[in-house]
Amino acid sequence: MNRARPSAAAVAAVAGLALVAACGTNPYATSGAVQPAAQQLSASTVQAAPATGSAQLSTSTVEGLGAVLTDAAGHTLYRYAKDSAKPSRTACVGACEQAWPPVVSDTPVTASGVDVQLIGEVTRPDGRRQVTVAGWPVYTYAKDTGTGVALGQNVSDDWAAITPTGEKVKAAAATTLGTTEIGGLGPVLTDQAGRTLYLFTKDGKGSGQSTCDGSCAKTWPPLLVDGRITVAQDIDTGLVGRITRADGREQVTVGGWPVYTYAKDGAPGEATGHGAGNTWYAMEPNGCKVDPSRRPAAATGGY
Repeated sequence: MNRARPSAAAVAAVAGLALVAACGTNPYATSGAVQPAAQQLSASTVQAAPATGSAQLSTSTVEGLGAVLTDAAGHTLYRYAKDSAKPSRTACVGACEQAWPPVVSDTPVTASGVDVQLIGEVTRPDGRRQVTVAGWPVYTYAKDTGTGVALGQNVSDDWAAITPTGEKVKAAAATTLGTTEIGGLGPVLTDQAGRTLYLFTKDGKGSGQSTCDGSCAKTWPPLLVDGRITVAQDIDTGLVGRITRADGREQVTVGGWPVYTYAKDGAPGEATGHGAGNTWYAMEPNGCKVDPSRRPAAATGGY
């Protein structure tokens, strides 16, 4: 993960162990901020459950996945690569269907946000009629115990959440936070490429906004996120969150501070931006700024 000096802790999912940080709390560490397994619905599209024996499809935007199909209870729907769409055929039977319950219906399917011409059915070996979308039989996942959960996404190469048009959902790449030891500074936060991360004191801790736009953002690129955030084990996941920038993109926060890289850091392990303008500072893993009096051993000056 870290090209400069990898942290001794391997990158872990959010559910992994994390050490308690010593630099306050993060007001923007929401339930949807750091979730490698359970994404949150961004729109209220869940409808009342239909009568037994009928099915209802809807669409929702799931964080990190985009638009997905859901059932009437808001459960994410999936497709199986070993099935067939032309012609429709299901290969998930027996133990498979215990983990991946097929969506079945004895009456015409109702839908919201889905082209009804894409909806069909296939008769399963036990005689039940399974709902299909663009020919693909659709399923829920037994471990998805609530709305907005998508634990089944890429459980294996054969399973993927399904879009309203019947395509496989392609999850956005995760944004990874790590740590590295930099001479003169000590342990600092890094991104997935090993680049040092910084805070900008003019943003204000917990302000919920970034004040670095335009030319500022070209020199200090914000660390953006379009999906999951994963962290090293020595980072308290409770400090990690996200805010929405003025342009609508989401930016990672740590300890309530929006975080940035520095365009003039030529390689992982450099921290030449530390102390720039007396407003930019490398970040410790606990979300605090590195002591302003410190200077990286490899600093070349020229702030």
